Amino acid sequence: MTESIELLPPRVHACGRQPGDNYCDSCKVRSLAVCAALGADELGELDDIVHHTHADGKTTFIHQGETAESVFSVTDGVVRLYKLLSDGRRQIIGFAMPGDFLGLALHNRYGFSADAVDNVSLCRFDRREFDNLVTAKPHFLRRLHEFATHELVIAQEQMTLIGRRSAEERVAAFLVAMRERWARIKGPSVTIQLPMQRIDMADYLGLTIETVSRTLTKLARDGIILIVPEAVRVLDEKKLAAIARA
Repeated sequence: MTESIELLPPRVHACGRQPGDNYCDSCKVRSLAVCAALGADELGELDDIVHHTHADGKTTFIHQGETAESVFSVTDGVVRLYKLLSDGRRQIIGFAMPGDFLGLALHNRYGFSADAVDNVSLCRFDRREFDNLVTAKPHFLRRLHEFATHELVIAQEQMTLIGRRSAEERVAAFLVAMRERWARIKGPSVTIQLPMQRIDMADYLGLTIETVSRTLTKLARDGIILIVPEAVRVLDEKKLAAIARA
């Protein structure tokens, strides 16, 4: 299925697709995504309604308050999720990664905005077509409920994260969580990819950018991590985990 670029928000463009292609069969993150609930004989139905798109880095493809006409599954890249407060400030509520599902909304309007941190690949579904497919497949609906529950757990963890913890404990917990999330996608590694900016981390953790930078520098000086471009490498896993659990 191909789609006209006019169907997509500015700077979000469709991928090329040839007749007979079935991207679901070759998707690298299908086992992590919502579509993992579907059997091989059902993937064709999902593939019939999917639109494969790219969002260039720094592109906003979900706008808080707009009608939720589409839902998305992230297949590559990192997405910044945030709410705009009444006074104009931004509060980052999370980062979506490959396998994550976006766009489920109450009252038919998006409750948050979503930016592509780097170049992002997405499966986009018309919400009505997607809802019809979900309604016809109870096991697919259960998978969506699992994703919704997971989002609630992440929200609760963030509340705990920015509660009474010190700056060092917050940053360490964030690094540990990101490492675990990347491990699910790419396998275990000492390198933690951090494509987001320091200001994004600060906003998410309830800290200032200066505090985040000083804390990362301290962890590096203590021999716990090594700071590299758009990532850190874990040098002392036990110490990092101990700080994160404090």
